Amino acid sequence: MTTMRTALLAGTAALAAFLSVAPANAYMVYVTNEKDNTFSVIDSETLEVVKTVKTGQRPRGILVSHDGAQIMICASDDDTVEVYDAKTFELLHTLPSGPDPELFVLHPSGNPLYIANEDDNLVTIVDVNSHSMVNEVPVGVEPEGMAVSPDGKTVINTSETTNMAHFIDTESHEIYANVLVDARPRFAEYKKDGSELWVTAEIGGTVAVIDPATQEIKKTITFEIPGVTPEAIQPVGVRLTSDGKFGFVALGPSNRVAVIDGTTHEVLDYLLVGQRVWQLAFTPDEKYLFSTNGVSNDVSVIDVANKEVIKSITVGSYPWGVAVSPN
Repeated sequence: MTTMRTALLAGTAALAAFLSVAPANAYMVYVTNEKDNTFSVIDSETLEVVKTVKTGQRPRGILVSHDGAQIMICASDDDTVEVYDAKTFELLHTLPSGPDPELFVLHPSGNPLYIANEDDNLVTIVDVNSHSMVNEVPVGVEPEGMAVSPDGKTVINTSETTNMAHFIDTESHEIYANVLVDARPRFAEYKKDGSELWVTAEIGGTVAVIDPATQEIKKTITFEIPGVTPEAIQPVGVRLTSDGKFGFVALGPSNRVAVIDGTTHEVLDYLLVGQRVWQLAFTPDEKYLFSTNGVSNDVSVIDVANKEVIKSITVGSYPWGVAVSPN
């Protein structure tokens, strides 16, 4: 009995020692490089590139399936969505997308996929299981940004030239509201509780905070950076913490990510990142926020708790989209 108890205690101690040195939350970060037709794979524990994978032409939007098994990429100049195995990085198949897919979003259930087709003013709806097109929804000119409400009942598309956020019913596939925002809306993001929708306007230089229940703009966030001309402050990607307390907005050629109070909508700080910051993505534990910096060909790593940039990671040519594995 004593021998067995001693062995059990030794085994427990060994397991505890292993867990103390094993990575607690290591995620894979995927970055599309639109000029060299690749995506980079970054280990979130080491913050190093571990693999570069060849893709179709001009990869832009990227996301990971909810189960983490597949990586989906908008191969914009190939007019298709490519689907890769998240373990082997092999191309599994493609999905129909319509011309020039830019950004897309998965329904909370994991199916279907909603794709913005910039060249033909449509949102294409695709069944990811049957690999077939379900429907096409006509929207404004140059659709790009896509978001889906947490309850899965509404899909948002932003049209860059029409300057609108379109509210699309996921059951009927019909637009039930249009919200006029500032010039060239590029991205949309819901708060996790569904209480707000944030829409960035690249040329307008603002973020519209919309009440989804009334489809009315409740606040317009503006930016002012000392020493930076207003023309260089171009909001693109936006991410909100899961508790809704903070928002982060990529400000394009100003080379800054704005930190915003999620309650008061006041700008708290500007974080200096690489050149021409495009898109943003959190790790699931929200320890890190990654920004893609198109002109400097790198990714900035932001420590979310401390609101500071801690590292720059060199990737491929013109990094654009970024997504992180859920596990």
